[in-house]
Amino acid sequence: MLVVETIARIRRDHLVKGVPIKKIARDLRVSRNTVRKVVRGDETSFSYERKIQPMPKLGPWVEELERQLEANERRRRRDRLSLLQIHEDLSALGYEGGYDAVRRYARTWRRRRRLLSPSQAYVPLSFDPGEAYQFDWSHEYAVLSGTTTRVKAAHMRLCHSRMYLVQVFPREGQEMVFEAHERAFRFFGGVCRRGIYDNMKTAVSTVFVGKKRDYNRRFLEMCSHHLVEPVACTPGAGWEKGQVEKQVGDLRGRLFARSPRSRSHAELNAWLMDRCIEDAKKQPHPTIPDKTVWQVFEEERLLLMAYRGPFDGFHASEVAVSKTCLVRFDSNQYSVAARAVGRPVDVRAYADRIVIRQDGEPVAEHPRSFARGTIVYDPWHYVPILTRKPGALRNGAPFKGWKLPRALGRLRTRLAGRDDGDRQFVKVLTAVQEDGLEAVEAACAEALDCGACSADVVLNILARQRQPAPPASIPTPEGLRLRQRPLADCQRYDRLREAGHGAR
Repeated sequence: MLVVETIARIRRDHLVKGVPIKKIARDLRVSRNTVRKVVRGDETSFSYERKIQPMPKLGPWVEELERQLEANERRRRRDRLSLLQIHEDLSALGYEGGYDAVRRYARTWRRRRRLLSPSQAYVPLSFDPGEAYQFDWSHEYAVLSGTTTRVKAAHMRLCHSRMYLVQVFPREGQEMVFEAHERAFRFFGGVCRRGIYDNMKTAVSTVFVGKKRDYNRRFLEMCSHHLVEPVACTPGAGWEKGQVEKQVGDLRGRLFARSPRSRSHAELNAWLMDRCIEDAKKQPHPTIPDKTVWQVFEEERLLLMAYRGPFDGFHASEVAVSKTCLVRFDSNQYSVAARAVGRPVDVRAYADRIVIRQDGEPVAEHPRSFARGTIVYDPWHYVPILTRKPGALRNGAPFKGWKLPRALGRLRTRLAGRDDGDRQFVKVLTAVQEDGLEAVEAACAEALDCGACSADVVLNILARQRQPAPPASIPTPEGLRLRQRPLADCQRYDRLREAGHGAR
């Protein structure tokens, strides 16, 4: 193939300087026919394409290679083999040719396949205001409390205005899906009529042929609560929710490229919400150039369905209670009230807390731990056991580092030096179940101010506070007679003693 510089020199030498074709061919070492083709035509460049590619070694293996290429295309993208691996498989079957022949044939095969099925061509989509939103997850990295942590980012995007919200969570569990929807709906101030999802396991249980899906029961309850119609994409057809797919790539470079730093997930989510609003006010709308995304969103917000309040989005499971008042959930253990021992309980896992119920009544509530192998105690769950085993107050694991209110803590310190100090303090703790923590704390403070450090004094103060005031009633004749009786004079006894002492 002649280079462009050689063609230009041939044309100048012959057409401008008048150099004969024979001399040009001898000087440049090209054939005379080539020189004649250049000087007699108007082309300034020539290229050669081989019409038929010889395949001396690959020929007998073309059918097997096409079968492997077709099977490879049907695999998921992450599971597809490289051409090097396909070449190795052919070599294992007896193919003796090189890798280049396989690569050239595969390129031609893909080009021919695209011509027969234009899979790279798409139809542009258009959505009415308030018609639909798109939801997806992505995996990002952030620095939380000085540690680089992999977080799961939930993306929701309104299809008409392109307004979006990104929030991060420790995991992609179903309770996180519910919480992400609640935050997005509150942020948008309303709900769209349809929600477009991929076939994530927290939403879709079974994928059938076509658009038919067997949705998860709890996910359908969430959609029913917000009056949303769920729509699942065709497997492998990410273009059906292309807006949120593109958003994942764009925000990864804009928000997560430098691993944002924060002290907690809540602080990072507040920063992400501010950035979403800030970007929407600056970014022009892709189909309405004279308006920003935020301006179009303000118009769409008026056409959204009303937000119907929070959905009780939890993931439920039934577990057993150990004799140490602990239940195991998600590789961690949580304490429950002592009365729950011996029967199973229902664990309701929310995005940020764990609620444990038995027979419809709550028996524990804890902040959720996303570590592994941790034990979360509530010391008040073990107070009823202390009435039988008061000595466990000193070495019991739930009571290590127990932060009591100020007066209760002072009373525990004062009683610690006595032989029966633990037993007395357990009596005070047991009173919390009946009178409440605030009342017991006030009674302890009153007893300490009087210098009386005893459980009996605290219980006496609480008993006096529990005595009800005399009810107001309509006076009766007998009641009026009782009111006319003289009041008891408690000082008469002291005066009599003094008078008797003076007489002696």
